[in-house]
Amino acid sequence: MKTTLEPEDIQAIATAVMERLKPVISGNGKHEDDTVFDVKGLCDYLHVSDKWIYERTHLKEIPHLKVNGLLRFRRRDIIKWLNTFNVPAVSIPERILKTVK
Repeated sequence: MKTTLEPEDIQAIATAVMERLKPVISGNGKHEDDTVFDVKGLCDYLHVSDKWIYERTHLKEIPHLKVNGLLRFRRRDIIKWLNTFNVPAVSIPERILKTVK
C-alpha cells in the first residue's frame, strides 16, 4: 500500500520540524549540564548562603572557575562534586547485625 502526501501536508510537516529544531540550532536548547552558575545562582541551586560558597571556594573545596576575577560554577562539575558525598543506603538486616555485635 502506497500513501501520498499533499504538498500542503509536506509543508506543514517541514514547518513543524523547523520549529522544533530552532532552539537546538540557535543554541537555546542547551543541555542542563551546560549551565554555568554565578555565586547567586549556585546559592539558589544548593540552598546555601553566599558566605558558604565563598568559604568553599577560598578553601578550594568546591570546583569553580574564575573568569576575569568572577566566580563561575559548571553544573556538571557541581553534580560530580556532590556525588562524592553520597552515602549509600544500608539494608535493615545489615544495620541490625552491626548493632548486635
